[in-house]
Amino acid sequence: QVQLVESGGGSVQAGGSLRLSCVLSTSGSTFSKFCMGWFRQAPGGEREGVAATNRFGRTFYADSVEGRFTASLDDAKNILYLQMNSLKPDDTATYYCAASRSVCLSLRPDVYDYWGQGTQVTFSS
Repeated sequence: QVQLVESGGGSVQAGGSLRLSCVLSTSGSTFSKFCMGWFRQAPGGEREGVAATNRFGRTFYADSVEGRFTASLDDAKNILYLQMNSLKPDDTATYYCAASRSVCLSLRPDVYDYWGQGTQVTFSS
C-alpha cells in the first residue's frame, strides 16, 4: 500500500512563491524504491508533467517551469518538495505528486503507478 499526500497549495499573486510537499507513506519503503514526479492539471486541461526525479536526486523539468521550479527530496522524512518561484497565472492548476516503481525522470503520466489527491494553486489579483 502506497499513499501520497500533497499539501502547500493556496492562492498567490503573480511573481509570488509557494512550496508544495508530498509525503510518501508505505510500509517498508522509502524514496529509494521509487522515482517521483510532479504533475499539474488546469481546469479543462490535460495532466502535464512539471518535474521528475530519480533515486539519486537528479531532476528534469518541463520547459515551462525550468529555472522557476525546483524539485527536491528529503529521504529521511520521505517528503518530496516542489519549490515554485516567479509564479504566473498560467501556473494555476491542481498539482499532483506521483511515484513510479520502474521509470525515472519521465514527465509522462502513464508511467507512474501511484498518485496523490492533489493540491490546488490559484491566483489572486
